[in-house]
Amino acid sequence: MGNRFQVKDRFADGAQYIDGQLRSGTSGRSHTVVDPATGEDVLTYELAGTADVDAAVAAAKRAFPVWSGATPGERSDALHRLAAVLAAQAEDFAHAESLQCGKPLKLSTEFDVPGTIDNTAFFAGAARHLQGQAAAEYSGDHTSYVRREAIGVIGSIAPWNYPLQMAAWKILPAIAAGNTIVLKPAELTPLTSLMFAQAAKEAGLPDGVINIVTGAGRDAGEHLVGHPDVVMTSFTGSTGVGKRVAEIATATVKRLHLELGGKAPFLVFDDADLEAAAHGAVAASLINTGQDCTAATRAYVQRPLHDAFVARVAELMETVRLGDPFAPGTDLGPLVSHAQRDRVAAFVERARAYATVVTGGEIPVGALADGAYYRPTLITGAAQDSEVVQSEIFGPVLVVLPFDTDDEGLDLANDTPYGLAGSAWTRDLYRANRATREMKAGCVWVNDHIPIISEMPHGGYKASGFGKDMSSYSFEEYTQVKHVMYDNTAVAAKDWHRTIFGDR
Repeated sequence: MGNRFQVKDRFADGAQYIDGQLRSGTSGRSHTVVDPATGEDVLTYELAGTADVDAAVAAAKRAFPVWSGATPGERSDALHRLAAVLAAQAEDFAHAESLQCGKPLKLSTEFDVPGTIDNTAFFAGAARHLQGQAAAEYSGDHTSYVRREAIGVIGSIAPWNYPLQMAAWKILPAIAAGNTIVLKPAELTPLTSLMFAQAAKEAGLPDGVINIVTGAGRDAGEHLVGHPDVVMTSFTGSTGVGKRVAEIATATVKRLHLELGGKAPFLVFDDADLEAAAHGAVAASLINTGQDCTAATRAYVQRPLHDAFVARVAELMETVRLGDPFAPGTDLGPLVSHAQRDRVAAFVERARAYATVVTGGEIPVGALADGAYYRPTLITGAAQDSEVVQSEIFGPVLVVLPFDTDDEGLDLANDTPYGLAGSAWTRDLYRANRATREMKAGCVWVNDHIPIISEMPHGGYKASGFGKDMSSYSFEEYTQVKHVMYDNTAVAAKDWHRTIFGDR
């Protein structure tokens, strides 16, 4: 196996980052981060309890007046410095991300880390553009304008599939807008969230602006969401857990942002470039070992291309190289845990009763047997209402179904509870335009699937949640809009007063 990032000394003081310092959790329970490629222990730490959450929220609350009172330029400068620190430490971040997640180093190096640095640089600029509506005399007698103000302490929960990027997506728009934050990363993958907070301190951000509590969802997570001093919750994760988060948050009238599950359709029309679509399907279904809520999971292929598409995708999947995430030739690493690997395998085994596994559908033996590996899997012959078509598998599994008419293809693409992302593959401009209009998803690609950029929003429709990450649209989540109205008449007894007392 390749080189591993050494973390035990770095986090010897604990896996909680509160008010600028690492500390140990107080729950009385420990958790071990495991390298999913080998099954070896990486770091054992004490989980956060409710007292740790309280301390983190208190630190964020203390930091809020100074940070929200800083000028946009001062916050921008701090984030520019943070981007520089992240760039200087890019290799460490990439190795730590691959170690805790099992993703190939080339993915961490070329996607996760540079994407996070770019996000940081984007929000450094966006911090100076928190603009409201221009002033005007809408009533005739008053001048109105809109202020955007920070709202307070944010309590966010991030998932394990992209720990670094998801931490950044939560933290950056919140603090760029002047808020302070307590982030709970997944207990499986806390390393890069903690490193991000440490980098922020190195960049000169005040203590308490960013706090990290690493604990179990039912303890630390629920206490954070329900905390009376937390004014907003942002959650990324499964739709089932998102419903529980919503229940707790609405009980205390918190602002809520949810980015939940996905089951992205990959719609291939009969005029598509077959080779481009097949390559795109393999890449989009296997990115991060399929543990991506925007990953292509349901390929609908118009019947004239269906058989050729299946054959080519199967051929390409069989060339994908499983192996050590740190080895240069590795294309696909393990899933995040053996439990997740077994969950994915169970979906495929159940599907054998009603569908055909064309390739894959196996847990490797030999040198990879100790890791949480699963071979790229292609399934055909499943019904639209079957489990593998309707449920989020979150693994390297692609299901291919045929369709006949354009109407049918679009209906099938929209026929799940989810609506996070989708793609359409066609050379026909009118087909492409129709697909982008009618696909019920927060992001629709044409002749590609997966790329994201900092300048554009990310968020879902339907059971995939609401609200946006990234882009200036994210400030809709993290700012309070205030209408300010000035009287311009200097008249004591105004005409409208007569509707309350007196005569004209």
